[in-house]
Order: sequence, then structure tokens, then C-alpha cells
Amino acid sequence: MDYDYHFDLPVALAPNEASPEWLNRADNCWQLTCAAFVGLQSVPGLIILYGSVMKKKWAVNSAFMALYAFASVLLCWVLWGHRMSFGIQLTPLSGKPNIALSQAYLLQEGRGGYIPVATYVFYEFAFAAITVILLAGSLLGRMNFYAWILFVPLWLTFSYTIGAYSIWGNGFFEERGIVDFSGGYVIHVSSGVAGFTAAYWVGPRLSRDRQSSPPNNIIQVLGGAGLLWLGWSGFNGGSPMAANMIASLAVLNTHFCTAISLLMWLSLDMIVYRKSSVIGAVQGMITGLVCITPGAGLVEPWAAMMMGLMSGSLPWYTMMVLHKKSAFFQTVDDPLGVFHTHAVAGLLGGILSGVFAKPSYLRMYYTQDHKYGPGLYYGLIDGKAKFVEGLHQMGYQIAGALFIAAWNVVITSIICIFISRFINLRMDDEDLKIGDDAVHGEEAYALWGDGERMIPTRLSMTPRLPSICRR
Repeated sequence: MDYDYHFDLPVALAPNEASPEWLNRADNCWQLTCAAFVGLQSVPGLIILYGSVMKKKWAVNSAFMALYAFASVLLCWVLWGHRMSFGIQLTPLSGKPNIALSQAYLLQEGRGGYIPVATYVFYEFAFAAITVILLAGSLLGRMNFYAWILFVPLWLTFSYTIGAYSIWGNGFFEERGIVDFSGGYVIHVSSGVAGFTAAYWVGPRLSRDRQSSPPNNIIQVLGGAGLLWLGWSGFNGGSPMAANMIASLAVLNTHFCTAISLLMWLSLDMIVYRKSSVIGAVQGMITGLVCITPGAGLVEPWAAMMMGLMSGSLPWYTMMVLHKKSAFFQTVDDPLGVFHTHAVAGLLGGILSGVFAKPSYLRMYYTQDHKYGPGLYYGLIDGKAKFVEGLHQMGYQIAGALFIAAWNVVITSIICIFISRFINLRMDDEDLKIGDDAVHGEEAYALWGDGERMIPTRLSMTPRLPSICRR
């Protein structure tokens, strides 16, 4: 017996002009929420962290570098950056620059379906913005702000979009099946390497600032770090572009790996230095977040735990031991250790994702699963043929990391050299001695009596009228 069932959807759920049949409202809601979470990592997350972790005299400048970058990247992203990263192919490494502002473009079915392009544009903007802001961590306390104004759009255009298109946007490495779930290479290796390269060209802080640079507010450092940690739920949970099982797995793995990494870093600090460093714990938190990012929804929790143990120990070694012994690392001034927390941890995460990526998760996440994986571990278990495929996957993971690193060294160097022809990359020594007041004419803490010069603000000054206006 045949039955013909017919259900009438409630009016609020029925398709209409603003909600066509292809739109999944739940997925779109989740994606917009994730985009907001990623944005909050930068504004106010990294603004608070940067403004608090530097010396008092650099609090305003450090925070404002992040805020400026967020605004500048958004403008560049919608005018040309998004289409260069995810648009029609121009070269195997880049899409054609074009605006992402028209109704015809923004309100069509998005990448992977179920959400509009407008949601995808904003979500990916938040990724691009935080990459530039992370890079800024290597340049705090001495970069000329006017040089930073030029650096942000140039680096976004010629570096970030190339990495995004190559690995995510139907470019050279994406076509070959490289695994980078949420930006271990595109965001973290690129920001870590580019930041370190730019720090080389900008030059170091004043010697006394390098020798003694205490955070001006450790409590607020923890507040900024907390926003970064919780915001990572959107960072990794939004990558599937759907409120599905892979998103749930990604969120759980992200926090599990991060907690393990933080505790591992803290343990090493206590064993070696006999002190439980708060700043060290924040560094361990960051390396855990970074390491799990390229494989968050593709590995099992036990693998996430292994990644946490390694992200809390290997970057600790490169930062706390190798950095102090290496003359080259000592030459380049990287105030927040961005190279170690992002480049090293991102590379580690990308390699381990190639080892632990589970075939069934790869099939659920990628629509064209035949070109991805398996992870080397599962290839070893499943036999010789799969092991060879796992080796190929590891080859792509290594090649992708080398490409991102090399591209950022070259392009970042060219950008810095170009800017230096017009503007000094580094502030003058006299301005470096003063800090925020010399750069912005403002100070973070205007407390009378603790050493600041008493300069009246424009609002408190009595206006002096020109003689022609006086009676």
C-alpha cells in the first residue's frame, strides 16, 4: 500500500525570499556565531592581551596596532582579498581580485551550500584579520605605526591570500589533498614565519626594553587569553560550515588538546625553573590551540591528547632552551615568541595531522575524499597500499609547510624593503624611550604622581581666540 505523506511547515520555517530552500537556518546561525567568536579573539581578545603583556609605555600602541589591523583587513578583504583567496582561479596560487559587495554575489548559495556567501565572507575575514594581528606580536614595542599602516594591506594581498587560495581555495595544494582543517599552515605557520621575518627587518627594541619588559597587567593578560581560548570554539568549530558531528568533535578536541598543552608547559616550567609562570601557562595554552587547529575535526581525542603533550613540550624547548642558546634567535627581537607559539606549533600540528587523520573523519569532512589521507598511522595499520598513501599525505603536509614558510620569508622581506624606501620601519630611539606618548600623544594609565608628565588635554584647555575675534 502506498502512502502519500504531506506536511505543511510552520509559516516561520517555510521558505521565502529571505530564506530560500537551499538555506539551512541552523547551519547559518552556527556559522555566524562562529564568525563572531573568531572576531572576538581579535577584538577585544588580542587587543587586551597585547595591551597588557607589554610594558606600560607600549600598552596603547600594542593594542591599537591590533585594532587598526582588524579594520584595515576588513576593507581590503571585501574589496579584493576574499575573491583572491576563494574566487575564480588566476594562477595555481591565487584567485582573481574582485569585490565581494554585490547582492548577486553575497546572497547566492555559499561554498559547500546551506549558507549564503555573505556569511562565508565574514567568517573568512575574521581568519584573515587574526592572522595579521598574530603577526603583529613579533613587532610590538618599536615598529613605526605609519609603516604598519602600509604593511597590513600589502601583506594581506601578497602573502595571506596566496596561502589561503593555495591550501583552501582550489589552488595547487588543495587540489592535491593537503590537510589543514582550520589554518595550521594558512594562519599560524604564515603569521609565525612572517612575524619573525618582519622583526628581522624592523630591528630590535631598545636594549633596556629587551632586558626588562614586564607585563603591565597580568590579570588582563589572562582575560585576553581567556577570550582567545574560548573564541577558538568558533575558530575550529566553524570550519565544517555546518552544525554537524565534525564540528562537535573539533570543539571538544580543541579544548582537550589545549588543556593538556597548558598543563605540560606549566609542568616543565615548575620542574626546570621551580616557578609556575602565568605567562608560561598562557604560552602553553596558545601552542595547544595552534597545534590542534590543522586536525581538530580529523583526529580522535586520544590523538588530540598526544598533540597536546607535544605542543606543550616541543615549542617549550625551542623557546626556553634553543632560543636562548642560538645567536640567530637572539639577534631577532620577537617580544611574544610568535615564531615558537605559532610557526613551530603550527608546523607540529600540520605534521601530526598527517599522522593521525582518521579516514572516516576525512570522508565526513571532505566531499572529495579520494584525494585525502589516510593519516600515516592508519595507513600503517591498514596495510602496504594504504601505508603508501599515508606517506604521500605526509609528503604533501611537509611540502605545504615548506611552501608557506618560504613564500612568507620572501614576500615579507620584499614588503619590508619596499616600505623602508619611503618610511622608517623602526621608530627613532628618542621616541622608543618615551613610548605611547611619542607615538599617539596618549598614555594607557594617566595616574597623577607616578612619573608621567602633566600635559593638559585639548578638552581641558581654555581656547585662545585669535585677536580678530576678541573685543
